[in-house]
Amino acid sequence: MDSALTLIGLPVALGIIMLGLGLGLTTDDFRRVARHPKAAVIALVCQLLVLPALCFGLVLAFDLPPALAVGMMLLAASPGGTTANLYSHLFGGNVALNIALTAINSVLAVFILPIVVNLSAAYFLDDGRSIGLQFDKVLQVFAIVLLPVAVGMLIRARASRLAARLDRPVRILSVVVLVAVIAGAVLGERENIADYFVSVGLAVLAFNLLSLTIGYGVPRLAGVDRSAATAAGFEIGIHNSTLAITIALSPALLDSTQMAIPAAVYGIVMFFTAAAFGYLVTRRATRAEPLQ
Repeated sequence: MDSALTLIGLPVALGIIMLGLGLGLTTDDFRRVARHPKAAVIALVCQLLVLPALCFGLVLAFDLPPALAVGMMLLAASPGGTTANLYSHLFGGNVALNIALTAINSVLAVFILPIVVNLSAAYFLDDGRSIGLQFDKVLQVFAIVLLPVAVGMLIRARASRLAARLDRPVRILSVVVLVAVIAGAVLGERENIADYFVSVGLAVLAFNLLSLTIGYGVPRLAGVDRSAATAAGFEIGIHNSTLAITIALSPALLDSTQMAIPAAVYGIVMFFTAAAFGYLVTRRATRAEPLQ
C-alpha cells in the first residue's frame, strides 16, 4: 500500500499534470474566487466539521475495530489530495477553487488533523497514542500543487498560443496517467485487496459516496454555481489517502498497518467513484444546458 507508485510516482505524475492545469489558469480566476468566497467557505466547513462528524457516525454504525476506527478518522481529517484537481480539470470543475482549497486545507491540516486523530485515539484506543503532523508534509503538497501551477500560469501569460496547443495533449496525458495509477494500485495490492475490503470496504465506500454527495450537494443547495460545486465535490470527496497512509505507517507517528487499511482501500475506491461522480455531474449539466 506504500509502494513507489503511490508514494513517489503518483505525486511526480500529478506535479506534471498540475503544470498542465496551470496552462489554463490566469490570475483573474483566483481573483474571482477571492471576490466570491461563498463556495470556498462552504467547502471548508464541510471538509473540517461535517465530514469528521459524519465519519465518526459511520464508524460507530459499522462497529469497526478500534485501530480501523482511528484509521477512518485519520482519513476523514486528511485534506483533499492533488488528484481532486485532476478530476475537477477533467470534468469541468473550477480548478482555481480546487487549488485554493487544497492550499488552505494543507495548512489547516497541521492543526486539525492531529486534533481529530488524537481525540479519536483517546476514544477508541487505550494506549495513549498521539501524533503531531510535521510541516514537511504540508510543504510536499505545496510543492506538488502550487509550484507547477505557477509555472504553467507563467507560460500561459508569456506564450498563450503554446499554452493553447498544449491543452489537449495534457488532458489526454491526464487520462493515461489516471488509468495507469488505477491499474498500478489494484495490481500492487491484489493479494490483500480481498481482506482489506472485507474488514472496512463497506464503511469506506459509504464514506466516499457521502463525501462526494455532500461536497457537491451542499454548495448547490446554497446557490453555488455548478462548476464551483463540482470542484467542491471532488475536493471533499477525494482525500489525500497517500498522506493518511504515510502518517499511519510512519514509526514516528502512528506506526500501525491496521490504521493504514482504510486509506489504502479508499485510495483504490475513490478512483472509480470519482469517475462515476464526474460522469453523472457532466451528464446532468449537459441535459440542463437546453433549459438555460
